Amino acid sequence: MRLRYNFRLYPTVGQREALARAFGCARVVYNDALRARETARRDGLPFPKTGDLSRTLITQAKATPERSWLAEVSSVVLQQALRDLDTAYRNFFDGLSGKRPRMGAPGYRSRKDTRQTVRFTANARWQITTGGRLRLPKVGDVPVRWSRRLPSVPSSVTVIKDSAGRYFASFVIDASPEPLPETDAVVGLDLGLTHFVILSDGTKIESPRFLRRAEKKLKKAQRDLSRKQKGSKNRARARVKVARAHAKVTDARRDFHHRLSTLLIRDNQAIAVEDLAVKGLARTRLAKSVHDAAWSRFVTMLEYKAALYGRTVVKIGRFEATSQVCSMCGVKDGPKPLNVREWECPHCGTVLDRDVNAAVNVAKAAGLAVSACGAQVRPGVIPAQRDEAETHSKLTPSPV
Repeated sequence: MRLRYNFRLYPTVGQREALARAFGCARVVYNDALRARETARRDGLPFPKTGDLSRTLITQAKATPERSWLAEVSSVVLQQALRDLDTAYRNFFDGLSGKRPRMGAPGYRSRKDTRQTVRFTANARWQITTGGRLRLPKVGDVPVRWSRRLPSVPSSVTVIKDSAGRYFASFVIDASPEPLPETDAVVGLDLGLTHFVILSDGTKIESPRFLRRAEKKLKKAQRDLSRKQKGSKNRARARVKVARAHAKVTDARRDFHHRLSTLLIRDNQAIAVEDLAVKGLARTRLAKSVHDAAWSRFVTMLEYKAALYGRTVVKIGRFEATSQVCSMCGVKDGPKPLNVREWECPHCGTVLDRDVNAAVNVAKAAGLAVSACGAQVRPGVIPAQRDEAETHSKLTPSPV
C-alpha cells in the first residue's frame, strides 16, 4: 500500500523565490492545458492528448519570448501539472459514470490560491543529501525537520505551501504490511460529541473540542482581518494570522486522531464502528461540533492503520438501531430523545448507559463477540412472570 510522509521544510529566502517560480510555472501550464481542452470541446474538435499538449505548451512555448521563463524551473514540474489535469478530468468523468462520488469539472488555478503545490518524480533527480537536506532541481538544498525515518526510498516528493505560509515535503512511500502480534481483544466504538468515542468496555474518551476552545482567539483574528483594507499588505498579514490560527487547530486535532487510532489498533484485533451520516449531521444545528469532531478522518485513519498492521475494521450500517436495543437481552423498545442518557430495559430491568449500550450493540452488529462486562450497566429487578403458579417474597436479579 502507498502512504504519505509529511515533513516541515524551512527554505531560505532565495529558495522561497525559486519555489514561487515553480508554483507559478506549473499553474500557467495547467491553465493553458485546461483552456486548450475547453476550447476544443466548445468547437467540437478532438480532445487534445497529453503528449500534444506537452509538445505545444512546454517544449515549443519555451522558445517563445512570452513563455521563455518556463525554462527557469524543472521540466518535470511542468509535466506533472499536465498529469494533474488528466487526473482531475478522470475523476470528473468517473463521478459522472458512478465509479466514484461526483466531483466538479476541473477549474482554473489562481495565483491567489492559498495552497500551492509542485511535484518532483524520480526523473527530476531530486535526492536527500547526507546532511539531511532535500535537494530539489533549480531550487537547492532545502532544510528539513525530520520527525521520523522513511521506511523505504520514496517514489516522488510533493512540495506544498499551505494557507499559513508553511512549506512541507510530502513523500510517497510503498509500504508493506507490518502485522502486529495477534490479540483476542475486540471492541465496538460509538462516536459522539460530548465524548468523542465510547468503547464497548465502558471507557469514555472526552472530546477535546479544539475549535470550540480556540474560538475566542479565532474571533479576534477574524475581526482584525475584516477591518483591514482590501488589497493592502496589512490585510495579507492579517489573513496569514487567521490561517495560522486555524492551522494550529487542525494540527492539534490530527495529532489527537493519530494517537487515539494508533492506541485502538495496537490493543484490539478487531474494531467495529458505525457508518455515520456525517453530511446530513453537518446540515443541522450541530454542524460546528460535527466538523470539529472530524469523525470521517478518524475512521479513515483506523482503516488504513488496520490494513497496515494486520487488524480488522468493520463498519456497520447507519440504520442499525444501536440506541434502541438492550445489549443484555436484545429487546428493542423504540427511539429515545437525546436527553435520555441512561435508561432501564422494560424486559430484563437492566439499567443501561446509552452510549456504552450503543457501543456494545455496534460490536454485536459487526459480528464481534463482546459483552457488557465492565461496562456501565446495573442489573435491575425482574417481576414475576404471569404464568408462574407461585409467588416469591423477593425479586431475583437478572444474570449479567
